[in-house]
Amino acid sequence: MSRRRHSDENDGQPHKRRRTSEPSEIEERLESLICRVGEKSTSSLESNLEGLAGVLEADLPNYKSKILRILCTVARLLPEKLTVYTTLVGLLNARNYNFGGEFVEAMIRQLKECLKVNLYNEAVYLIRFLSDLVNCHVIAAPSMVAMFENFVVVTQEEDVPQVRCDWYVYAVLSSLPWVGKELYEKKDAEMDRIFSQVESFLKRRQKIHVSMLQIWTADKPHPQEEVLREILMELKRDKHKRFPLKPKKAYPYKGCSRGTDKGKLPLSKKPCKGPVMPGSHSAERFVIEENLHCIIKSHWKERQTCAAQLLSYPGNNKIPLNYHIVEVIFAELFQLPSPPHIEVMYTTLLIELCKLQPGSLPQVLAQATEMLYMRLDTMNTTCIDRFINWFSHHLSNFQFRWSWEDWSDCLTQDLEKPKPKFVREVLEKCMRLSYHQRIVDIVPSAFSVLTPASPQCIYKYGDESNKTLPGYSVALCLTIAIKNKTSNDEIFTILKDVPNPNQDDDDDEGFTFNPLKIDVFVQTLLHLAAKSFSHSFSALAKFHEVFKTLAESDEGKLHVLRVVYEVWKNHPQMIAVLVDKMIRTQIVDCAAVANWIFSPELAHDFTRFYIWEILHSTIRKMSKHVMKIKKELEDTKARLARQHKRRDDDDDRSSDREDGPLEEQIERLQEKVESAQSEQKNLFLVIFQRFIMILTEHLVRCETGGTDVLTPWYKNCIERLQQIFLQHHQIIQQYMVTLENLLFTAELDHHILTVFQQFCALQA
Repeated sequence: MSRRRHSDENDGQPHKRRRTSEPSEIEERLESLICRVGEKSTSSLESNLEGLAGVLEADLPNYKSKILRILCTVARLLPEKLTVYTTLVGLLNARNYNFGGEFVEAMIRQLKECLKVNLYNEAVYLIRFLSDLVNCHVIAAPSMVAMFENFVVVTQEEDVPQVRCDWYVYAVLSSLPWVGKELYEKKDAEMDRIFSQVESFLKRRQKIHVSMLQIWTADKPHPQEEVLREILMELKRDKHKRFPLKPKKAYPYKGCSRGTDKGKLPLSKKPCKGPVMPGSHSAERFVIEENLHCIIKSHWKERQTCAAQLLSYPGNNKIPLNYHIVEVIFAELFQLPSPPHIEVMYTTLLIELCKLQPGSLPQVLAQATEMLYMRLDTMNTTCIDRFINWFSHHLSNFQFRWSWEDWSDCLTQDLEKPKPKFVREVLEKCMRLSYHQRIVDIVPSAFSVLTPASPQCIYKYGDESNKTLPGYSVALCLTIAIKNKTSNDEIFTILKDVPNPNQDDDDDEGFTFNPLKIDVFVQTLLHLAAKSFSHSFSALAKFHEVFKTLAESDEGKLHVLRVVYEVWKNHPQMIAVLVDKMIRTQIVDCAAVANWIFSPELAHDFTRFYIWEILHSTIRKMSKHVMKIKKELEDTKARLARQHKRRDDDDDRSSDREDGPLEEQIERLQEKVESAQSEQKNLFLVIFQRFIMILTEHLVRCETGGTDVLTPWYKNCIERLQQIFLQHHQIIQQYMVTLENLLFTAELDHHILTVFQQFCALQA
């Protein structure tokens, strides 16, 4: 929190000279007292609040603006302590009536500022805070009802984005748990009218996009209801109830209802020992989950602090806290389109929680993992990816211990089904974090079919039985030459003798697309550099000129990638890092990688996790490249503008010639930006075109053969298409018109077109 010095105001009255550092010290002390209230203390929360209210009241004459600023900031940034701070404001208001009014005005100003700068989550927290002030007798109930009515009126506006209406409705519904009973007791007719307007809006609201954001495709053990409707139904059911969670001296805690269903785990409602877990649609559960989400949001950058804050949640002896924590963490991890924080944060947080609660939390986490595994068949593919990443990383921190025998049911299933694929991918990820023999040793022998192959290089020219292969003798010569640290020119000389299988007479002087040349060179070089990633990177750097020449054409780039796959098909991580390096060094381009991923040669691995890692990494690299050039262009334009301003200020026209180099640079950068954007657009066109082709082939094949369309392969592929849209939505939005006109036309099969329509609905 930023701190600013407060200048003493004496209102014309004489006073003793103070040390200049004293006001700053007092401000720091006030900030510390306010921020720390509600933390563990030997005194009760009530007495701490009374004492703090007394301190702040005494400092109001000299430090009112600072106190207002701090309280407004904690209301926005520490929502998990909302009821603590509303109580404090209520106590101050009871002692100083004018302060309450000034605080509400400051909060309204901050709310408007949050909306202006698109801080919508913080705005919701501020609205909840204002709602809770009704219970503390700072804001009158009619005023709060009027504010909610103004919000709900937005749903009757015409030609506005649905997301605008959604936000205002959500702001109202998610705030009512803190004040619903109070408002109903005093303004029941107005509240009924608000509920009626919200219900009317939800009935006519477009819901095409909902399935795209669901974690589960099945409604068991409980359905995933549409967020806003679920909140409304629960509020209507519980609107006359009040659920005290923590004691307050002056102002009791408020009635609440549960919020959104963020992919709940079917955790037991009755843990083995201790208190019972509230029902999935209960009000208590909503309050607990909201507060736990807020704690994570406030402390996610410090995993140890975050874990300690979660475990010290007030009233933890009255609820099965570990169950709630695990469920909330997985709810965030699996949130679509993306988690609120980086994925690895959730892994490290769960590890820290296990360390702090070694006797209980690991068992709860194991139970949750087992339940997620049982529901893999209906889990979204993107969420399965995150589950794989989390579980493998978690195992690596606990010596890879797991009761694999409990998952032996996956061994009797088709290897393309989600459960065996999950186990296979987890073991593959574990190998990246360890080594092959360790993984072989930790799993039962019955799981050998799912155990990763030994990550060895496959060099087809290394076996004497393959002497008859075309290019075998050239491969031997290349091996000797590379070991002797030969030059690129000598490599070209050796490769010149390789015949081109694509034409009868190789009269091309050597270096247009020749698949055999690429095959011999890339196979040999990767084999010799197979010892480590560093050796492979050095080889790519040393013979970069040879690669660029051999892979000059699009076919050449594609064939280089095919050979990389042939050599390292048993080592997916090596494939991923080599492709990454080849893109960075411009040996291959992004479009070539996309075409390679959808090529028949990779059909066997098409649903493997590493393939989609490569594709998403490729898209991100293309995006970073475009952004980098755009930034260079903007910086250069800014330099030119500053130069113009400086010249205008000096009224010096003689320096016009200085603009020349910058203007030329701007022209070159503009051309580069246009070229990069064209390349980016082409990349997405290639990806979506390939998706449409393979999905259409599958649909036609199923229709012709009379078989079911909904195979494991189809589910994986269609959800990968959704994943591309969701993970890169900001870029894809730029090309929506082109995609609609060229690819996602009305003639397209509805199975595929529905995905595009769902994505369009998200932008509505």
